Amino acid sequence: MELVHHGGKHTVTGSCHELSSDGQSILVDCGLFQGADERPLEIDFAIEHISALLLTHAHIDHIGRVPWLVGHGFHQPIYCTEATAELVPLMLEDGLKLQLGLSNKEVQYVLNQIDCLLRPQPYNQWFSIDPEGKLPLKARFQPAGHILGSSYIEVQLGNGEIVLFSGDLGPSNTPLLPDPVSPERADYLLIETTYGNKRHDDIESRAERLKAIIDRSLADGGAILIPAFSVGRTQELLFDIEQLIYEHKIDINLPIILDSPMAQKVTESYRSFKKLWGEEAKDRLAAQRHPLAFEQCITVDDHRYHLKLVNRLKSTDEASIVVAASGMCQGGRIMDYLKALLPDERTDILLAGYQAQGTLGRAIQSGEMLVDIDQEEVEINAQVHTMSGYSAHADQADLLKFIQGIEPKPKIIHLIHGEDESKREFATQLRNLGYQVVE
Repeated sequence: MELVHHGGKHTVTGSCHELSSDGQSILVDCGLFQGADERPLEIDFAIEHISALLLTHAHIDHIGRVPWLVGHGFHQPIYCTEATAELVPLMLEDGLKLQLGLSNKEVQYVLNQIDCLLRPQPYNQWFSIDPEGKLPLKARFQPAGHILGSSYIEVQLGNGEIVLFSGDLGPSNTPLLPDPVSPERADYLLIETTYGNKRHDDIESRAERLKAIIDRSLADGGAILIPAFSVGRTQELLFDIEQLIYEHKIDINLPIILDSPMAQKVTESYRSFKKLWGEEAKDRLAAQRHPLAFEQCITVDDHRYHLKLVNRLKSTDEASIVVAASGMCQGGRIMDYLKALLPDERTDILLAGYQAQGTLGRAIQSGEMLVDIDQEEVEINAQVHTMSGYSAHADQADLLKFIQGIEPKPKIIHLIHGEDESKREFATQLRNLGYQVVE
């Protein structure tokens, strides 16, 4: 067995891993580089020998280079879960328009090529990676609890050993999706370490902390801006906001503005895959509640209305909660809000997800007082809050729990998808527990 990392080994973006065994090679993920990782998008490795691509989930840092892979001549099957297959075109469509400036017709041509290669698979079912069944590698997807359709992937080698790719694992006790469950076996484990050196805030009380920020913000007026990833974070936030409204802890007249066409489409996908929801979410549905489609949530489609809304919030002290992409403040409609409202001390910024090195979100989170937006210097007087309870990633405790649930112990654990400090600390923890670790 041989492993080669084409991205996502020492950073949290650009995930792309190659596994070769018994004359067969596969790729797991083919993601976009973001933030400080400025490597070119072009595929700079050989692909002629690759027999398949397997996707752990639909976040852009795991699928963003798939169009370049296909454009480079890759025409092999692309395996993923059924929900991921629905989300992939939605996620790639915006990226193609923004990164390449392609027309709608050109974008649809690329997406149609990718769609022809997609081979959706159910969870917990082994399948042969070679469509003709002549080569030995098999795989199956297991729920990872990260976003809708997310999975960790078990690959069975010809000798029966299991290589496990964690993808991005979700945290424990989130209400919208079930927790990831440790596999029965993993001889070789490649596990993400995004938060390998941190513990998240308690998820059970995160809605109360959100309410405290809302109350503090409403006391002096102004908007609450929440940069949120279209897949995962937005839906978790809407879920908690609906609960606060249901419990009469948020004023019924406070507008909740979802200003992200992509997030709206993804939320519809979440609603269409209710079978994948967690028990708490299903209980709300049974009680005739609509946690992702409540009356107080206002959606913004038209770009002109979006700009009108930005100007309105800038010129008034109206209270509102605005949820808009992108989650790391690297494009999307959130940029107009930030440019207009960061200088206002009445504004609150709630960072509810990981901010990669080199991103505007990291700069805001780190306390910088001046940032560059659209080549203009913008002063930050807004109140900045970080809420790790909304992270879609497992923290150190969750990662250890996942690993310790594997018996017998993996022969080797490969740490991926993490910055150096996080990986070093997590490696120390694992070695102290008797694991063999490769950083």
